Amino acid sequence: MIWLGGLLGVSFLATPVKFQAPSLDLPTALDVGRVTFALLSKTEWALCAIVFATTLLSPQSRNLRLGVIAVLALVLIIQAVWLLPLLDARVSQIIAGVMVPGTPHHRLYIAAEALKVVLLLGLSLDALSALRAPRDVQRCA
Repeated sequence: MIWLGGLLGVSFLATPVKFQAPSLDLPTALDVGRVTFALLSKTEWALCAIVFATTLLSPQSRNLRLGVIAVLALVLIIQAVWLLPLLDARVSQIIAGVMVPGTPHHRLYIAAEALKVVLLLGLSLDALSALRAPRDVQRCA
């Protein structure tokens, strides 16, 4: 849930709002975004490792949870190895004053972020239901 909250806060709240600030020019906003998403990426790797470890240690660990975590890791790999470097290079060109043609990479990054939100929401709801299950058993006893 911490990962989900951070992802929503950075990718879907702070980043779009930053571009609405009239005193912030585009190169500065892009540079701040580049730094922000580099740190978010590192943080997500740490959170993915924590979620993976706690899932392995959980007595209720299930293959579906591990599969979802594997998909999350794959999305992180795609972003770290392919999308972020391309977007960083593009930001560098824009900051340098180069007019760059449009590419689909930004939309692909947004789609990857949305997929992570859906997967993390599913994991969170599953974890919450697992927490509730033992209480239901105790009430019946």
